[in-house]
Amino acid sequence: MLRTPHRVLVALVATVLTVSGCSLPVFSPGGGDVSDNAATRGPGSVNLAWRNCADIPQDLFGQKAPRMRYECAEITVPKDWNNPGNGATFSLALMRVRSGQQKNRIGSLLINPGGPGGSGIDTAAYLSFGPQVQGLPSEVLERFDLVGFDPRGVSRSSPVKCISDKDLDASYGSEPDPATQAEFDELVALNKRIGDACGAKYGAELPLFSTEQAARDIDAIRAALGDEKLTYLGYSYGTLLGATYAQLFPQNIRAMVLDGAVDPQQGMVAGSESQAKGFERAFDNFSAWCARTPAQCPIGPDARGALTELLDKARATPLTGSDGREATAGWIFYSAVAALYTELYWPQLGKALGALRDGEPDEMFELADTYTSRTDRGTYDNQADALLAVNCADSDETVAPEQIRALQLEWEKTYPLFGAPLAMGMLGCAFWPGAKDPYPTGPATGAPTIVVVGTVGDPATPYEQTAVLANMLGTGQVLTWEGEGHTAYPNTQCITRAVDGYLIDLTAPERDLRCPAG
Repeated sequence: MLRTPHRVLVALVATVLTVSGCSLPVFSPGGGDVSDNAATRGPGSVNLAWRNCADIPQDLFGQKAPRMRYECAEITVPKDWNNPGNGATFSLALMRVRSGQQKNRIGSLLINPGGPGGSGIDTAAYLSFGPQVQGLPSEVLERFDLVGFDPRGVSRSSPVKCISDKDLDASYGSEPDPATQAEFDELVALNKRIGDACGAKYGAELPLFSTEQAARDIDAIRAALGDEKLTYLGYSYGTLLGATYAQLFPQNIRAMVLDGAVDPQQGMVAGSESQAKGFERAFDNFSAWCARTPAQCPIGPDARGALTELLDKARATPLTGSDGREATAGWIFYSAVAALYTELYWPQLGKALGALRDGEPDEMFELADTYTSRTDRGTYDNQADALLAVNCADSDETVAPEQIRALQLEWEKTYPLFGAPLAMGMLGCAFWPGAKDPYPTGPATGAPTIVVVGTVGDPATPYEQTAVLANMLGTGQVLTWEGEGHTAYPNTQCITRAVDGYLIDLTAPERDLRCPAG
């Protein structure tokens, strides 16, 4: 399955700040900051060793948000919550962001950006910039400590890393729809090599990166922060993580917003096909936009035909980028995937594909790299490693290569651009070693109202999954955005008003509220 590309958020905020020419003042810790005393920590808190970490937003975005204080700490949790007494532990990294204008503090707002593999610390830094870059509204930032955490195995939290940069380049650049059995077998061998390498390095620890283990970590974080009840905002895979927490600790929830709902009850095959359908629909919407706005979309009016032609040309004679990479069909595919996560990237996709048609692939590579998290040096972070470790530990469904090959050939007819690649994506878990630790799929009995947000044009977590998750939890209430892209809050005034009222005042949105795209 395709993950939430956290680097898209980082690229977006950096672009917006650069284009808008914002000059954010340096925040002085003495300028109205809230003191870290027992009243602000809350009951039952432990003495976390918070330290200044304003370097994180500075490194990511070239500046930090005004009047915000960034502090980081770590907590230690059992590696295996089923056997906490064995002494083995993971270290989890946290970041707390406090506004210098904080007043009437409610508590902590814990953030998860999805993935799996996305950094909650990086996302908290992004959201701290406020509404000027579609970060969190000022009203929320002034009432909560914004807390991001990197889940176990992710980024700064005991990261799992076992896939070489060479193999990641080979994976992303590989043929997304292998025509011959030999091409298919080559990808089988690549995925087997990756699975063998991860098994050799981590062995019996691989199941410990599961979603249920991470959900139990969240309750340890809640307790360490001193919050009697959890207030949580989870995006994409973060909805699955939040839903798992809600089933395990329903009485510990104050408020929970799950945006970009994942259906926990669907298996790997159903989930992959759902994404194939969602991305096809999103590309149709992109194509319609191209036809309406030809000045902004050089490949219009037939964007689907243009992309198909570019993929075919790349298979025959791929261009070479300035970094020496061949612009294969795989890299072109991921450039399209990256852009469909947000409507703000549609003009860049049209421009990049237009440049590719004119013999210049670098803009296409730049867009693809926002999804893959490939750096200019040709290195990768551990998002792909964490994605496999979590997804493969979570799923007890085994899909053999022969079945994947059959689904590839079937789905390429139904979903011409995205069906085959989504089928091929299941090869990663086909050779993943280690035991399984599937998450629960039932009601959150005793939990308060949980707001489940869905976007009609969402490619990665298609809208149809929203009501399924809400109904499974039993206390879920659907909030709909009739817009495009992956996740909704805080994209429009209607969505923002509904979610803010719930987070701050615990006032649930109007039942079955649908917010217009504009």
